[in-house]
Amino acid sequence: MICLHHLEKSRSLRILWALEELKLDYEVKFYKRQSNFAAPPELKNIHPLGKAPVLTDQGLTIAESAAILEYLQEQYDQQGQFKPEDQVQKLNYRYWMHYAEGSLMPLLLMTFVMNEVPKKLPDLLQNMADKVLDGVKQSFISPRLKEHLEYLEEYLAQHEYFAGEFSFADVQMSFALQALSARFGDEYANIQAYVQRIEARSAYQTAYAKDQQLNQQT
Repeated sequence: MICLHHLEKSRSLRILWALEELKLDYEVKFYKRQSNFAAPPELKNIHPLGKAPVLTDQGLTIAESAAILEYLQEQYDQQGQFKPEDQVQKLNYRYWMHYAEGSLMPLLLMTFVMNEVPKKLPDLLQNMADKVLDGVKQSFISPRLKEHLEYLEEYLAQHEYFAGEFSFADVQMSFALQALSARFGDEYANIQAYVQRIEARSAYQTAYAKDQQLNQQT
């Protein structure tokens, strides 16, 4: 049976959602984060890098969200519901599958790390670190993130989904767009409307409810 190795408060919610869209039978192996927010060492028994999500199926171990989504679509999407057939939309599909983690998420992760660094320092160093990191954010990260926000806002003004009809490209893009909507939603109406649209899908709501239930485990 398909098994999703699912880490607490992580991007692996996307895979849970895809499994629900496909209406597959699957099991979930849930992993709690450690006190330092790192993944537990048990995940290294599944994949050497100890990251999530990881999917095991038919003797295969598959890591990286985009690779898992492509595997699930190719293996189980018999009706071709979650990947476009049109050549132009196929190119869009491929682009957004890579863009999510290749271009957008590094900026969000850098922002997260820089916000967390001062919390790990002694009190005397926190103010100095805040000033240095704020300078980096304002001069480097914020301008680039703004470019991406404007790019996405303009694209979503003209497209309901990222590759024609709803596809797994939308599942892949969801994590970053939800984070951006939570932070900048009032400024970017099309991004906010898109997030509301995908979160209204019944498969997403089922996956989210399961994720919340798992996260409440002690």
